[in-house]
Amino acid sequence: MRTLSISTSRRKELVSITAQVSALVRAEGWNSGALLLFCPHTTAALTVNESADPDVAADMCRFMGKLVPIQPDFRHAEGNSDAHIQSSLFGPSLMLIVEGGSLCLGTWQGVYFCEWDGPRSRNIWAQFLPGI
Repeated sequence: MRTLSISTSRRKELVSITAQVSALVRAEGWNSGALLLFCPHTTAALTVNESADPDVAADMCRFMGKLVPIQPDFRHAEGNSDAHIQSSLFGPSLMLIVEGGSLCLGTWQGVYFCEWDGPRSRNIWAQFLPGI
């Protein structure tokens, strides 16, 4: 298992980690199989989405803020219940195909770390599962 470190700068943001994940695949010499990415944080998540237009990530953050706003009647004492809910909606893990030493993504796709309770320093765990 390998660990990727991510630093976020805002309470809610989607950070493209495609280059960092691709570099890890190349550096480790992972050729053919699957890459499991796991986010061990309860107020953050992972997703794959369009990476060509940064407005997509901004729209997603804005929409999540409207879908699950901070509400004073949440019972969780830390005041970040919205972030816990948003994290659960996206999910903590991704399974990505690796072939020929590269991530297999669609033309416009990128891998994103979703921060819902930043800014923070975060980790992502990466486990390569070689093909048979």
